[in-house]
Amino acid sequence: MHMTASASVSAADLTAVVLAGGRGERLGGVDKATLVLAGQSLLRRALSQVEPLVEHTIVVLRADQSLPPDVEDLPLSPRIVRDQPGMRGVLPAIATGLAASTTTWSLVVACDMPFLQPALLRYMLTLRRGHDIVVPRLPVGLEPLHALYRRTCSHPAQSAAIAGQRRVISFYAGLRVRYVDAPELAVHDPQGRSFANINTPDDLALARARLEAER
Repeated sequence: MHMTASASVSAADLTAVVLAGGRGERLGGVDKATLVLAGQSLLRRALSQVEPLVEHTIVVLRADQSLPPDVEDLPLSPRIVRDQPGMRGVLPAIATGLAASTTTWSLVVACDMPFLQPALLRYMLTLRRGHDIVVPRLPVGLEPLHALYRRTCSHPAQSAAIAGQRRVISFYAGLRVRYVDAPELAVHDPQGRSFANINTPDDLALARARLEAER
């Protein structure tokens, strides 16, 4: 088990599922997972940020996709699972990751969110009791790629993906959802950095400039 003292309670029976199959179409078709930020691929950065919180890691890739080389020497060797044939998109990727997880809870994040905040993630872990999902609720909507899912979510997610549902949160119906609203989020991530993602060259340039300014 890989954990720090501060995360010892949180890590029990928890898997991090990192979605890394994004094609980066607005980034010239490059795999997002391989983009380099501060000397690390986005996938390595995401895994490094969540590793101290969990017992296991899973990476969801496309069928034809390879891992960035710098992921190979991480303390936790991630289990690789791939998109199911004929299915692509965020909802099927979540369903694949949840189906592969063997722990009671899974933390699902996207590899293109380079500023994950451990303090917020640890706080979200304290909210699990009595719920199936713990998800941030932002002014623009829910953030299902920065969320905690109980094992009970696996079947509804698979069913929604097989049915061709397009909305990522379509499988939430009937499950016990704990929304984490803006006042709570602000305590643990005042600048909302957790939810910045990289979809365009401008996003990538801004992230690099932010990290450079913090050096």
